[in-house]
Amino acid sequence: MSITTPDEFLEGKVVLIDKEIDWTSFDVVNKLRGSLKTILKIPKIKVGHAGTLDPLATGLVIICTGRATKSIESFQALEKEYMAEITLGATTPSFDLETKIDERFPVDHIDKELLEASLQQFIGDIPQVPPKFSAKQINGKRAYELARQGEEVKMRTNIVTIYEIELIEFSSPKLVIRVRCGKGTYIRSLANDLGISLNSGAHLSGLKRTKIGDYHVNDAEKIGDFVKKLKPL
Repeated sequence: MSITTPDEFLEGKVVLIDKEIDWTSFDVVNKLRGSLKTILKIPKIKVGHAGTLDPLATGLVIICTGRATKSIESFQALEKEYMAEITLGATTPSFDLETKIDERFPVDHIDKELLEASLQQFIGDIPQVPPKFSAKQINGKRAYELARQGEEVKMRTNIVTIYEIELIEFSSPKLVIRVRCGKGTYIRSLANDLGISLNSGAHLSGLKRTKIGDYHVNDAEKIGDFVKKLKPL
């Protein structure tokens, strides 16, 4: 059924979007806000997302409109689930593929048994340092802005919660894991820390957010598909 009334967006709507690679979460917000203004002729409306997803990541983003933006913090507090591909034997400054490999390490000593044992060390409340290439605020600026300018960035250690890690696949040097975690957890940092724990190196080479609380990516739509459903009155 086509969406036809502006009122439902103004009164508050929760939209589940399956974000595509190279889109930022703000790109999705801006696309939806602009479409509501131009297609449904809504002159002014609040639109926000309930949790940033990196440009190189795909998957579930919760978008709130109108009065539903008041619920953003409650959505942000929900558990998240990710499917992550990690490549062993190499590190990058951003902990993912945004930046080039800066150092290589041996991986021949890493077998499935060692990997399983290392992954278990990260379950629970653990200290974690966010990536320098992240949206964390440093003296009023985003950390990634400073890092891209070549400035020294000092990131503070946070305590994050990882509830579950499941090894889905391992074919050296790549592995796939399912991670269920709490607010503020960086899977990129988990990948980097895993490499250290294995006396090697590692970086995140693929990431998809599959769940936020009880919301699942299978119930989400691509932003382009959602916009196509918007019809003027």
